[in-house]
This record gives sequence, structure tokens and C-alpha cells, in this order.
Amino acid sequence: MDDTQFQKQLHEKAAILSEALPYMRRYAGKTFVVKYGGHAMGDEAIQRSFAEDMVLLKQVGINIVVVHGGGPQIGAMLDRLKIKSSFIDGLRVTDADTVGVVEMVLSGSINKGLVASISRAGGMAVGLSGKDGGFVKARAVRRTKRRPDSHIEDVLDLGFVGEPETVDGSVLTRFIAAGLIPVIAPIGLGENGETFNINADTMAGAVAEALNAERFLLLTDVEGILDGDKRHLAEVSHDAAREMIATGVIHGGMIPKVETCLSAVENGVAASVIMNGRVPHAPLLEAFTEKGVGTLIRAP
Repeated sequence: MDDTQFQKQLHEKAAILSEALPYMRRYAGKTFVVKYGGHAMGDEAIQRSFAEDMVLLKQVGINIVVVHGGGPQIGAMLDRLKIKSSFIDGLRVTDADTVGVVEMVLSGSINKGLVASISRAGGMAVGLSGKDGGFVKARAVRRTKRRPDSHIEDVLDLGFVGEPETVDGSVLTRFIAAGLIPVIAPIGLGENGETFNINADTMAGAVAEALNAERFLLLTDVEGILDGDKRHLAEVSHDAAREMIATGVIHGGMIPKVETCLSAVENGVAASVIMNGRVPHAPLLEAFTEKGVGTLIRAP
């Protein structure tokens, strides 16, 4: 590399840092809740990069809370143990045998592995599930299905699949005040001490609401919301997102993700962002550049 190329690279790096400065000021002391999931979780290099990003965000004064998923890892462990499982509306039916494996994988290997990655990157993290301090009280998810030959709806039993009923954000703020990054497995505590498996997107959205987060970053396997012509949208208003769901532009597996983001901005979160977690440094690009990545939905 000659001196001219070297000087050009230096100027490009300086320009990036200069662009980031106002965003660092804007978000200092604010809270970001980051849902980490999708196929990015199975890539060691991406997880290492993600951990470094979380540490950098924390270092510049942003309060970081991570909520992770683990569906593929749960499926692999169930296969190893020869435990059959099924899905209803994208939710894994979780019986008594399955919920023990789910908790072992989520609160054990995945959670502690992510905590270790953040520690190796120079940060301080603490691994939690919603059962710690009882900060996520959960209830069973109920689904119904209409019989094809009548208007009768049958209640479907999903077992120990839950949804957050209450989230005590004060438990997390204590860790945040101590300079730690909470890393949360999506497990909740039932009224009678039951263990509930909670969808990670739903858990992350509920945590963001409880903390009145500045940003809810939902890292997934898609780049964000597409319009009717399959073009990526950098930003969508709350009302426009509702209309896109109603007209079928947003469909399939994107509906629950967008609904989670809409619920967050309707309940105290300043903005939600759906982004591709496999894009290198996606959280940093979203936080510190003008255009960001993914699709942003602001509070109405």
C-alpha cells in the first residue's frame, strides 16, 4: 500500500468517526434492547463480532440489554435425545419433557456462551432468565383453531409455551447501574412455579417496553420490511405498517415480528428496528450512521 492509499484510508476512518459522534451524544445514557437470534447465532465469527459491537455500544455510554433465541440449538438437542416435538403457528409445542431441555439449552449453553463472548470482547455481562429474581412472570399462550365444518373453535394445547404477563424492569436496571450487560434467556416463571418457554422476539419486545428503551433492535434473518414491489424500506410509519399487514404486503413470518415492534413503540419504546443480524456490525451501523440498516418504525 502506497502513502496516498494509506492517507485515504485514514481520512475515511476519520469521516466515519466524525459521523458517529452526534449519535454517540444522542444515545449516551439511553437503553437499547437487542434481540439476538436467527441463523447468525450458529456462526462463531458473527457471534464474536456481535459481542464486540455490544461492548463498544456499552463503552460509549449506551445501556445494553440482550435477549437471545435458540430454536435451532433446541431442535438439535431434542433430536440427540430422541424427543419428538411439533409446531403450531410457529410455536414449538412444549410438554414437560421438552421444557426441561429448552431451559437447559437456552439458560445453559447458549446464554453462558454469549456471556463468555462478551467477556472475551472486554465487557462485563451477566446471564439471566426471566426466573431470576422472578422478573418475568409468564402465562400460558392460548391458540384456537376453527373446525372446517362449523364455527366452533377448539383450544389448542401448546403445553409450557408462555408469554410475558409482567416484566419487572427494576431487576435489570440494577445490573445496568452496576455496569453490566444483562443477557437474557427467554424463559418465564408461571404463577405456580412452572417454567415457560417464551418466543424470543416477544420476550425482547416486552423487556424493551418495561425499560422504556430508546431502541428495540430485532436482529433476524431478513434485511427488514419490503414494500409491495419487494423493495427494502429504510423507515415505515406506525400507521403504514398496520396498513401493510392489513393489505397483505407484510405477510407470513414477518407479521409477528412487525407486530412485536409495533407493540413496543405503542408502549414506551421510541423506535423499533428490524435488521439482518448476519450483516457485519449491523447494530453499530444502525446506531451511528445517518441511514442505518434495516427498517425503522417510530412511535406513533
